[in-house]
Amino acid sequence: MTALSLDHRFVEGEDDAPVLLLLHGTGSNPDDILALGKELSPSSPMLAPAGPVSEHGAARWFRRLAEGVFDTEDVLFRAEQLAEFVLAARREYGFGDRRLVAAGFSNGANIAAAVTLLRPDVLTEAALFAAMLPVPDPPSRPLSGTRVFLSNGRQDPMAPLASSERLVALLRERSAEVTENWHHGGHQITLAGLEAARTWLTP
Repeated sequence: MTALSLDHRFVEGEDDAPVLLLLHGTGSNPDDILALGKELSPSSPMLAPAGPVSEHGAARWFRRLAEGVFDTEDVLFRAEQLAEFVLAARREYGFGDRRLVAAGFSNGANIAAAVTLLRPDVLTEAALFAAMLPVPDPPSRPLSGTRVFLSNGRQDPMAPLASSERLVALLRERSAEVTENWHHGGHQITLAGLEAARTWLTP
């Protein structure tokens, strides 16, 4: 498997805008998640790969054993796969050492969280929408200099509050800077969450 073997879309943007790594949710695709990128930073170059795992025809980033129960070994493998894809894409599309920010929803947010925890050499900024802890006991790696924005619903049945709060706690324990944006809804991206993410994106 070559590093750029993930199906993907790349949209060019302005040189002074951060590059967005856009990660779709279960059953979605790169074209759909580009809409999130346009809401966050319309002038940014956008890299939107497709999840390589199929669950009854629905694209995902990693396998799950049941609703909310992830295949930990596969999460670790797919996080590494995505990290290597990003490094290869930096070379392929010529954005070198430019600022890169991941933005993902649901399963896409979970794989972004996994790469942030496991490969801080690749990803140091991530906007997570409807995320939960992707692995129960991730290796402890220092995340000083890492910035994470998290927007979650307190009534989200797909991303339980306890798991999302545990993700925030683990990130902070590893010295990441975390900005929290909680809402009272469920598994969704809110307008207030988008506005807060745009503010966070421009530190």
